[in-house]
Amino acid sequence: MTLGFANPVAALEAIWAKRTVNLAEPPVGEPSGTETFTGDDTGKATRLPALTMCTVGDSMVAGCGTDDQQEGLVPNLAKGFAQSLKRDVKWEAHGKLGATMRRVRYRMLPELLSTGNRYDFFMICAGSNDIMANRTLDEWRDDLSGVLEQSQLLSDYVVVLGPGQMQHEPSLGRVLRRALEHEMDEQALESQRVCDEYNVSYVNMVHEDVHADEPGFFSFDRFHPSAEGYRYMAQGVVAKLGTSFMRDEE
Repeated sequence: MTLGFANPVAALEAIWAKRTVNLAEPPVGEPSGTETFTGDDTGKATRLPALTMCTVGDSMVAGCGTDDQQEGLVPNLAKGFAQSLKRDVKWEAHGKLGATMRRVRYRMLPELLSTGNRYDFFMICAGSNDIMANRTLDEWRDDLSGVLEQSQLLSDYVVVLGPGQMQHEPSLGRVLRRALEHEMDEQALESQRVCDEYNVSYVNMVHEDVHADEPGFFSFDRFHPSAEGYRYMAQGVVAKLGTSFMRDEE
């Protein structure tokens, strides 16, 4: 975690968190799968090929805080999209604990690009580790721009998902949580500017009601969401995006 907060109390709380918080490792299970539409209009789902969705980023993409990859954010997103779009969704999750946007740019995306695959829907989820690493907004802007340039080679529909709600993480001190909330708001403003330049959707969930202040949202490490927390987060993201990326292929 960053030691660079201007507020000395926040900096001390960051030092304490770095020494005491034991982060959950990535869970077991396959980081891919297919979620099937189970509603009444199944005829449409069988006529259309499964929508392909790929998500790349940090520990939320990896599902840290759960017992199995299938309980993480990405499969829950796929379930929500399958129902809202009335279409099967084939998903992949490429997540790394501690990944920054720079790691996404220089290590994770080049690996995906080397496969030659393209996707109907591509989501980038990173940002909290950049804040905790005390990266500047100029560095953030440069890395996010580089990521979007590469991502648009992978899909015609790209989405950037902002960080989780660190202001509610029970493992962190009160002053540090306030400082992180401020940093997330500053990052969100810059992210929106960059995404607008690239005509990419930006989803900011920092202040959305996803029940992050309720017992059970966070996992045993008191830092990452639990399986229940990821379900709530996914429901919020699906509701904000709606069906804007559904292709009319009937």
